[in-house]
Formats: sequence, structure tokens, C-alpha cells
Amino acid sequence: MVIRSSAFDPPEYVSWQPSDAILEEWDATLRASRVRARAIDALGPRQHLDLFAGLLRTRSMDTALKRWVKQGVISKAWLGTGEEAVTVGNVHALRRGAGGDVVGPMIRNAGAYPEMGMPLVEVFKSYLGTADQRCKGRDLHIGDLAYGIVPPISMVAALVPVCAGVALAFKQRREPRVALTWVGDGSVRTGDFHEGMSFAAALGVPLVVVVQNNQIALGTRVEVHTRAPLGQLHLAYGVKGYLCDGNHVLDVYAATTQAVSDCRKGRGPVLLLANTFRMGGHATHDEAEARQLMPAAMFQHWGERDPLGLYEAWLERSVLVLEDGLDATAVPQLPESRPARNRTVLEHVGRRVEEEVEAAAAAALESRTACMPDGSDVDRGVYARPIE
Repeated sequence: MVIRSSAFDPPEYVSWQPSDAILEEWDATLRASRVRARAIDALGPRQHLDLFAGLLRTRSMDTALKRWVKQGVISKAWLGTGEEAVTVGNVHALRRGAGGDVVGPMIRNAGAYPEMGMPLVEVFKSYLGTADQRCKGRDLHIGDLAYGIVPPISMVAALVPVCAGVALAFKQRREPRVALTWVGDGSVRTGDFHEGMSFAAALGVPLVVVVQNNQIALGTRVEVHTRAPLGQLHLAYGVKGYLCDGNHVLDVYAATTQAVSDCRKGRGPVLLLANTFRMGGHATHDEAEARQLMPAAMFQHWGERDPLGLYEAWLERSVLVLEDGLDATAVPQLPESRPARNRTVLEHVGRRVEEEVEAAAAAALESRTACMPDGSDVDRGVYARPIE
């Protein structure tokens, strides 16, 4: 089961319980589209457990980083608490592994790293700036094309033209691959977004751009910075657009499956709007300010729709034989009733994920002691024109 903490979780999550009305809302979303329902019905117990583990891993990674902030290990962290279903649902709809699809994550999408196969310890090491990770302590914006991850760029939406170029390469090589990147609601007003989308649309490249509408751009609410409906943004570029519930991991997964399928058939690019909410500040340093900027009712509304809690509740009461998704040697002692059996399986998965995250964080702290940069390679990989 999801472990809640008053020290690290938003207050709306600490004593979270699903309401019948919101569970009915979740079920209604499952039935809203026959195309998406088929994609969800095709998921087996193993895939459901992988999605659940992905949500929990992403939430637990945020918790570990927030703990480091409180302990003074790092000064601040950029978190995606409350938005986990967007990243995890998107990534699980892709072909992962060597020669697969490519993603370009932003700060709310750190969960994409482990879900694409990058060891979780690399994420923690990037925050600590150790020398034994991909960027060798130079930058916390990590990536690795061996895992299909384009390193983020600090300027928001700057990865849209980059990933459009990646997608163009896939098209020119006739490779059935897709590039996917994320932008926030405020980022759709930047020049990089517009130029990247215009380029991608004109050339018809296999690119999915996820507009992660978390209701606020840094400190500016969406209704203040945007008058045009985000759900109609795709019309401006003449491309297909989809809308999904960004707190419903199965709806996100199914909508992304639709978008990716369109791209593989040569019908890209696609804009996918995922409505969600940022249950905190821009980073850990301004969480109190976020509570002043947004009404308490919004935190309550979205807090009741915790993407991790709702999925866990749905899995527990489903008819899925979840133990079939475990390795044979890992099946715990199971009770008789189906809900109790599923709950036991979810608790087992939760313990494994918690151990994984804690082990990765501990290994990163050990690297900080033994493997910090010494400055000897400060100019390696850096290129500049000599001054004449």
C-alpha cells in the first residue's frame, strides 16, 4: 500500500481515502472511449503492476529528494508530486529499449528516467553532482541516448524543436520509431514551442508533444496567461489532438497509445493534452507561495484525485489476478478473497520499490563521498573558438 508521510506528502495525501463518487468518475473515464478501453483491456497483470510500480517509484523518488532538502544534503529539488500519471502513462505506451522510441523529459518528468531503463541511482547522483554519472557532475539535466533519453534543456519547450529533429531522422531513415516530449501549459506560448511544432507539422514527423497542463506556469495561473483553450491548440498547427485525464494513468496510457499509433502510421505529429495539477511549488523552495497563489479548493479537488491512490484502489477491487504478474519465486503468501489477494500483491510491489529507491539514494550518497569531480577534466568535452 502507498505509505503516506506528514513530513513529505501534501497534506491532502496524508490521510487520503478514495471516495465512492471519485471511484465512479474513474470508472466512467475507463468507459468513455471504446478505442481506449480496448487498449486498457489488453493490459495483463504484469503490465498493470509495472504501471503501479512506476507511479510509486516516481513518488518515492520525490520523497527521497525532499528528505535530502530537509536534511540539508541539497538546497532544493524540482518535483512532480501529483503529476506522476502523465509521465508514467506516456512512457509505458512507448517501445523501450535499444532501437526503441525516444523521450525528452522536463523537470516534472524525472520519472521517465527509470521507466526508460536508466538506473535510478543516476538520477540521485545528478542532484549530488558526482563524477561517476553521465554528466560527470557538470549538470543535473541528465540523459542518455543509450536509454532513448534526450537530456533536458533548462529553457522550457526548447526540446520541442530538438525532438522534432529526432523524429525527422526517424522518418528519413524509415524507422518505425517515435519521439515524445513534454511541455507545460505556459510553455506553449514560447517561440521554441511554436517553431518546433510548425516544423514538425509541415514535415509530418512522428512526434508526440504532451502538453502537461498542471494549471500554473511557475507562479502564473493558466487562466491568467492563456485565453485560448488548450484543447484546441492542435488546430493552429493542423495536427491531430487528444485530451486525457492526467491523473488517470490508464487514460494517459491509452491516449498515448492512440497518439503513438498515429505517428507510426505517418499521421504525426500529435498534440496530447493531459490535465493535471502541481501539488506543490515550482520547486521545494516555494511550496508555501504555491499555497497562496492557488485556492485551497483546487488543492482539495486534485488531492482527492491522487493518481497513485486511485490506481491502487482500482487495482485492489479489480478482478485482475495480480499475482500472475509477479515472478514465480516472488509470490507472497496470499489470502482467500480477490481484493485481499490483490492488496497483498500491491503491498509486496510497494516494499520492493521502496527498497529499490532507498538503495539507489544510499548508493548516490556513497558516491558523493568517494567520487566527486576534482576539476582535472573541466575542459573535456567543451568546445570553443579560440580568440584571435
